[in-house]
Amino acid sequence: MNEAADGLRFRFMGERSVLVELGDRIAPETHRRVHRLMRLLEQENWPGIRELSPGYRSLLVVFDPLELDPAELTRRIQKRASRPAAGEIPPARRIVIPVFYGGEHGPDLPEVAHRLGMTQEAVIQRHTSLVYRVYMIGFTPGFPYLGELPEELSLPRRSTPRTRVPKGSVAIAQRQTGIYPVESPGGWHLIGWTPVELFHPGRRPACLLETGDEVRFAAVEAVED
Repeated sequence: MNEAADGLRFRFMGERSVLVELGDRIAPETHRRVHRLMRLLEQENWPGIRELSPGYRSLLVVFDPLELDPAELTRRIQKRASRPAAGEIPPARRIVIPVFYGGEHGPDLPEVAHRLGMTQEAVIQRHTSLVYRVYMIGFTPGFPYLGELPEELSLPRRSTPRTRVPKGSVAIAQRQTGIYPVESPGGWHLIGWTPVELFHPGRRPACLLETGDEVRFAAVEAVED
């Protein structure tokens, strides 16, 4: 692992990828640095770079070593990260996601409220009161990892994951919230459902949300305890 003067750390993951670490902990400011570096490298469009995959506190750069020498790549990244952007980095998009909470749409909401010592309405109010950042897209196509969930809503993942989680399910686990874009297995707590289509292979781009976007949930139906 190599560490640059500006705090960047480079971990080579085999011969064709390098993980650029920009911080030691998950935090909005660290992720803004990740997003900014990704945009800067997209602006450069260097030959040899095949893919840029952002994470919570790092950026994975996949490259062709026959076109771009690994040592030269890290030197370029370090130099580019220390310079201002060629143009303004676009402001974060803010997208409002309507959610039907509880009932058949959020079967885990009663248990979640009970375990947290809150009413269902209080859980909904707290979940909809914040603006979340899209830290990364993964697990299934279009699945957004959103954070950070308030500490008072934090619960471990379910001890037994479901084999089938409906498309559109809104869920929480630990300090994260997310939306299942397709039907899939899953171990998060289901508290609601949205009709918004997060992923469609025939759409361009296929994923509605991107890393760096901001998301706010809006309750369209309340529940009574």
